[in-house]
Amino acid sequence: MAFLDNSGDIILDAVLTDTGRLRLARGDGSFRIAKFALGDDEIDYGKYNANNPSGSAYYDLDILKTPVFEAFTNNASNMQSKLISIARTNLLYLPVVKKNTREDSTQMYSDSNVSDLFLVTVDDDTTTAVQNSTAINTAGILFGNNTTNGNHIRLDQGLDNSSEGPSAASTIDADLKETQYIVEMDNRFGSLLSKTDEQADISFVDDDSIASYFLSQGVVSVNFIDNMQNNDTNGNNVANSSLSGPRGTKVTVKLKSSIDLSSTTFLFSKLGSTMTLPTGAGGSDETYLTIDTVLKVTGATTGYKIDVPVRYIKKQ
Repeated sequence: MAFLDNSGDIILDAVLTDTGRLRLARGDGSFRIAKFALGDDEIDYGKYNANNPSGSAYYDLDILKTPVFEAFTNNASNMQSKLISIARTNLLYLPVVKKNTREDSTQMYSDSNVSDLFLVTVDDDTTTAVQNSTAINTAGILFGNNTTNGNHIRLDQGLDNSSEGPSAASTIDADLKETQYIVEMDNRFGSLLSKTDEQADISFVDDDSIASYFLSQGVVSVNFIDNMQNNDTNGNNVANSSLSGPRGTKVTVKLKSSIDLSSTTFLFSKLGSTMTLPTGAGGSDETYLTIDTVLKVTGATTGYKIDVPVRYIKKQ
C-alpha cells in the first residue's frame, strides 16, 4: 500500500478485483464494470478550517490536498469507511453497529494480559482445561468444538445517541435499518453458526481463504437477525442493548473451529503465537497456542463495518 500525491491534478487510480481480472481474462467480450466502491479512510475531516482568513474557498483546502491511498489488489484489505448516498437531508445522526457486552453470554474476554476479544477453544482438551480451571472466567470464551455452552457474539444496530433515546414509541427509520449483513471470516480457522447452532451457508470463498456469509432477516429458516425492542412504557430497557438511541436489528453468531485447528498444530505454528492462562488452586499456568483474527461484519444498507477481534486457542 502507498499514498498518491493529491496536491495538484485530481488522480483516479483504479484496479480490478481478483474476480474482475478473472472475467477480463476470459476475453469473450462479456466483461463489464457493474459495481465499484468509494471510501474516505485516509481523510481527516478535522482539517476543515472554517476560520481560514483567506475565505470559504480555503476552508477544505487541506482536506483536498490530503494524499490518497493507492489502489491495491489485495481483496482481504478492504475499505473500512465506504461512502454512501442518502437522499434525505433531515438526518441528524447515522446508525452504527456496536458490540453488545451487557448480557452474560455476550461478554468479551479480559484478563491481566489481554482484553476485549473473544477466545475460541478448538478441541476437547482445550475446552476441558478451560472448564477445569478455577481461575478463568469463561465469559467471552466460545467453545468452538462444542458450541452449546450458550456464549455468542451479538452486534446491535441503531442510533447510539441519548438525545434520540429509545422510548417505547421511538423506532429507527426503515431506510436506516439493517436487514442484511455480510460476515467475512478466515475459512481456514472456523465457520459461522447461529445462536441455536445451525450452520450458515457460505456464499463464496475467495483466493485468500476469506469466506463471505450473506445473512438476511426472515429469508432462510436459520435466523441470525432479529428486531430489537426499545424501552417499554415504564422506561425499562427490555432489549438490554449497548445502544443509547432507537434500535434497529441485532445479529447473533457463534464460531465453530475447523478440523485443521482441532486436529493439528500446523496453522498455529505457521501463523500463531502463544499465551498462558491460569489453572487456579495454586497450580502453574497452562500454555496455549493462539491465532488472532477478526470477524468482519458489514451492514448491507448503510455499509457500516465493524471488526470483532477473535483469538483461537489450543492447549499445548
